[in-house]
Amino acid sequence: MTVDSVNAGGYARQGLDVLDHIAASSRDAVGQAAELLARCVRTDGVIQAFGTGHSQALVLELAGRAGGLVPTNRLSIADLVLYGGDDPSVLDDPLLERRPGVADRLYDLAGPQPADLFVIISNSGVNNVIVEMALRAKERGHQVLAITSLAHTRAVPASHPSGKKLADIADVVLDNAAPRGDALLELPGGGAVCALSTLTGVMLVQMTVADTAARLLADGLRPPVYVSANVPGGFEGNLELETRYAGRIRRTAS
Repeated sequence: MTVDSVNAGGYARQGLDVLDHIAASSRDAVGQAAELLARCVRTDGVIQAFGTGHSQALVLELAGRAGGLVPTNRLSIADLVLYGGDDPSVLDDPLLERRPGVADRLYDLAGPQPADLFVIISNSGVNNVIVEMALRAKERGHQVLAITSLAHTRAVPASHPSGKKLADIADVVLDNAAPRGDALLELPGGGAVCALSTLTGVMLVQMTVADTAARLLADGLRPPVYVSANVPGGFEGNLELETRYAGRIRRTAS
């Protein structure tokens, strides 16, 4: 890495190289992930997406967006306040995602059904609430899809008392190919700038959604997908699709 590469062009070149690598090397894993999603949709399940920190960006990419699957639900630590009645001050705790018992509460607040699939997103894959959520989901019989950085998770110790990391628990793992620490461009004298995991994570999410749609179409099923609410009829059509999952996704009435 040279100083000359720490610029927009350097990030674009290296980022595109990683995206090309993911497109070529992740087909099998993406296919396995898509089968989990397609099976969930076929069996009237809901895809429960969870992440903390900046991984919430990929939760938003998967759940409740135009061109995405309707039976998707966003889980967040903020649910402790929004649905659990906790005082908003609990979210001021910088170590909240490391506290034991948080994931159990979030799971219970979501009220998932047996056919639901959990998609858990974490670059490091080691924070307590992430591992706890994966373990709780598996204990309750759900399948788990992980989106994580294998380079990062292999380079840091487990922090959960079980000694496990997200990648150890998941049924299928999608590797976002981000480096340890996530930042891509190394700086002279140490450190790095410009994160990669969101860029590559979006690619993996959308590749998986595309393969999921292909599997549903092959079964003769029309994929239940959102249309932009900003095109004529989009809002009304989305409401009609959501009625099938009323009370199970938080964008619908209970």
